Amino acid sequence: MRHQSVPKRLALALLVAPLLGGATGGGTGEVRVEIADLRNARGSLLLCLSASVEHFPDCGADPAAQKLKVPANRPTGLVFTGVLPGNYALSVMHDENGNGKLDTTMRIPREGFGFSRNPVVRFGPPAFRNVRFAVPAGASRLPIKMKYFL
Repeated sequence: MRHQSVPKRLALALLVAPLLGGATGGGTGEVRVEIADLRNARGSLLLCLSASVEHFPDCGADPAAQKLKVPANRPTGLVFTGVLPGNYALSVMHDENGNGKLDTTMRIPREGFGFSRNPVVRFGPPAFRNVRFAVPAGASRLPIKMKYFL
């Protein structure tokens, strides 16, 4: 049996780590999301928590992502449970008309949106690195300020 060199083992570990959802070991975490600046109580809030750079901000195709859909008139109790410790990004959409997508006019969002770490958004969604946050074992809180352009 051949032994792999340390660099090959490190390269393999780096390739496998994203498949583990950003896990770093230990117990699981809980992320409590607090929504602020909601324009109205129509429709739903669609939340998506992902550790995948490739599936951000629309993590619909991410099999490891956790998703929540709640009525916009009850934006409390938004909790992701059983989250493995690691780095994640959260995207939030205020689907006011209930069609399941972010409506735009000339590529400008007509419905509200928000991201973890509340970055400044100008042209397109922020990069994963600008919204990622660490989820430790145990409970954490994540404030999100909704943004509306139109």
